[in-house]
Amino acid sequence: MDITIINIGNSKGIRLPKTILDKYNIHEKVELILEKGYIILKPKTEPRKNWEKAFKKMHENGDDKLLMDDVFNDETFEEWT
Repeated sequence: MDITIINIGNSKGIRLPKTILDKYNIHEKVELILEKGYIILKPKTEPRKNWEKAFKKMHENGDDKLLMDDVFNDETFEEWT
């Protein structure tokens, strides 16, 4: 695919078609990687984005309980002293 370089103020840029943006899940930011004569654009993700909302919803639904006890009933700490 050929893409034309366009003027953006004193800089130059490219336009990416919506189909490419959608296919590669590109929203607001990309990571620019320069490697051995290539320019790589990689979608920038925020792995923990919206976790606060998800945890709040889990708490409201009572889904934030431990799946297993912190200490097992038969566990002793004597061996650690």
